[in-house]
Amino acid sequence: MRDNPFPSRGRKRGKPQAIGELVAQLMTRRGYGRIRANTELAQVWQQVIGEPFAEHTRVGTFQRGTLEIIVTHSALVQELTFQQQALLQKLQQSVPEMNMKGLRFRVGKIG
Repeated sequence: MRDNPFPSRGRKRGKPQAIGELVAQLMTRRGYGRIRANTELAQVWQQVIGEPFAEHTRVGTFQRGTLEIIVTHSALVQELTFQQQALLQKLQQSVPEMNMKGLRFRVGKIG
């Protein structure tokens, strides 16, 4: 019996995968899906917050159902805190698939 000229080198051989599955796996590994989701979420935030505040805020992280919003100064944090429930409801309606449960505002650099 001859040796296999193309050993598997420890990898299991299985059924061929569809190209769509491979691309989805690659995007997940590289984090492209998260980047796309963050870009879309930033656009939704800009629409929800409106023109006067949009240039003074940006989307931060989204962890455990809470969206962090970075704000240019503390007075704006206070103003947005007063509007927090209304903003959260608008975001929940705009992106229900994210299962957003809360907003958190913090002072930081924009751009």
